[in-house]
Amino acid sequence: MQVGVDIGGTFTDLVLSDNGKLQIYKLLSSPHNPAESMLSGLDIITPGGISALTQVAHGSTVATNAILERKGANVALITTAGFRDMLFIGRQNRPVLYDLYPALPEPLIPREQCYEVPERLDYRGDVLTPLDLNALDKVLKQIITKQIDAIAVSLLFSYVNPVHEQQIKEQILKMGIVDNDWQVVLSSDVLPEFREYERTSTIALESYVRPIMSTYITELEEKLPKETSLRIMKSDGGVMRANRVREQAINTALSGPAAGVMGAFHVSKLAGYDQIITLDMGGTSTDVALIAGQPQPRPESEIDNLPLRVRMLDIETIGAGGGSIARVDAGGALRVGPESAGATPGPVVYGNGGQQVTVSDANAMLGRLDPDYFLGGRMTLDLAAGQNAMQTLAQQVNLSDIDTAKGVIDIANVNIDRALRRVSIARGHDPRDFTLVAFGGAGPLHACEVAQQLDIPRVLVPHTPGVLCALGLLVADVAVDYSRSIMRLATRNTIARLRAEQIELIAQGKKDLEQEGIAEDEMLFSVTLDLRYEGQAYELNVPFGRNIIRMFNEAHEVTYGHAMPNRRIEIVNLRVNGTGIIEKPLFTATLAGAFDAKPFAEKESPLGTKIQLFNRDALDAGATFAGEALVFQLDSTTYVPAGWGARVDGYKNLILEKA
Repeated sequence: MQVGVDIGGTFTDLVLSDNGKLQIYKLLSSPHNPAESMLSGLDIITPGGISALTQVAHGSTVATNAILERKGANVALITTAGFRDMLFIGRQNRPVLYDLYPALPEPLIPREQCYEVPERLDYRGDVLTPLDLNALDKVLKQIITKQIDAIAVSLLFSYVNPVHEQQIKEQILKMGIVDNDWQVVLSSDVLPEFREYERTSTIALESYVRPIMSTYITELEEKLPKETSLRIMKSDGGVMRANRVREQAINTALSGPAAGVMGAFHVSKLAGYDQIITLDMGGTSTDVALIAGQPQPRPESEIDNLPLRVRMLDIETIGAGGGSIARVDAGGALRVGPESAGATPGPVVYGNGGQQVTVSDANAMLGRLDPDYFLGGRMTLDLAAGQNAMQTLAQQVNLSDIDTAKGVIDIANVNIDRALRRVSIARGHDPRDFTLVAFGGAGPLHACEVAQQLDIPRVLVPHTPGVLCALGLLVADVAVDYSRSIMRLATRNTIARLRAEQIELIAQGKKDLEQEGIAEDEMLFSVTLDLRYEGQAYELNVPFGRNIIRMFNEAHEVTYGHAMPNRRIEIVNLRVNGTGIIEKPLFTATLAGAFDAKPFAEKESPLGTKIQLFNRDALDAGATFAGEALVFQLDSTTYVPAGWGARVDGYKNLILEKA
């Protein structure tokens, strides 16, 4: 039996796969200890209890929350003499061009815990100044007094020659400053690429979350049976065994959202749609991503404005979830988010002590969340408490309760609309060419109205939208990736050397995938190069094959609108990405002719309209109906506005289209 577990800000979602059959479960998260809700859910959903599990795939927000809340490890940094302030100087980029006093994020490592040692390599990796071991010992004696959890080491040109970084690690372990070797983080191990600031920022992030993630993983492994395989979702949409998290913790930074994207792509591709925009609206945030044929991880990103050079899916995250709090700002305008009520106390209607109106409260006031059918009838809603909170907010904006609730929904939809525009129109994509895949507990409630604003012609609501991230964990393949800085002109000799180096990296990939239990015939590898014109500051990634010069010129033409075929091209990085294909839950389609579905009931909404009520489990393939309607199921509620039609496809996805 396999279980995918996604821990969100409000709910923990589980999907059990047993001999091709899927079972889902949701329970409130435990923010004080995320493992608590996960283990409780595993014990409930698994027949025979946790001891019967063979594999668990887990999406985690532990690393992300540690960074955003500044609750990570206590870290020291050792770098080359003269570069102690690298994290503080950064790139001097202005986040807002005309802001004279920009608010820049504080580095994760305080300046008093940044140390430098005399040593120097040149750009070829040759030693100019040997590592001063006496000076290193003095630095390490200072670090001993700081109660350090991890030590980051980032030296100039160590991506070419790691000898000095390795000597520093040996000395740290020899002196017993840390208990485990994974507490020493070398930039030459984590990111052997040029650009000193981005490389140092990445290992600072890795050092900051590695002890936290290691403790978390250890706790899970101790509670799970020894025979149970535990895998963790990576930010690039692949999974890795839990042991590797102690070496690649920062790769879990977008773990949960990445699982949702992979789950959405899997179900939508089965349904015949591979041009999609994903809308994952949970309790705390909304994540959106665009897939034009295939998920494409990008090699760099930011977390809380801190540069991060690891492969991540291109996901835009905003503070607009079901638990996002509505408030009146100093100017008297109604605002929604980014603050969230989370799982505790949660929305007012949850009855857990919440006092501030949230998006979920507004949906309940408009009749889109029904107290009799919420969470499959397992959880009641306190509409009276929600009404009182809405009245208080309505008085502040001088509107009726209903108009205030509508305003909260409209503002949340506008926030989502802006995020969708950033991943589509702002990047040259026409939303009208895509299908909006709505999931998360709240995504199907807002999808049609958001799609209408952008003229997106179609909304696909998966069969189990509220637990799609957990399902994505069961369909994600094992992923490994490697990089190596080259920094040479693209000549025949250089390309010939790279072909030998790629064989070496692929061999390493095969070894790592074998440790994941992947057979060789289930391994796939792709090799790419980061290229740029000589003198450029940034590069484009193209496949490493024949005619790489032509492919780069074409990519440059598409990306920037022009190419310079007479200019010399520089190879910056060699990248190898390996995929281990895993067995996935079996989805079979049912062929059926179209027929009119009958609602099990109707009700009058607070807006005075008639709403049809449908049970999602009773909607068979081929069923059709028209809005206005609500579709109830355990993990989510779908709202179909008037003027929209719905049909159920062979995979039991709900396809919504404007009439």
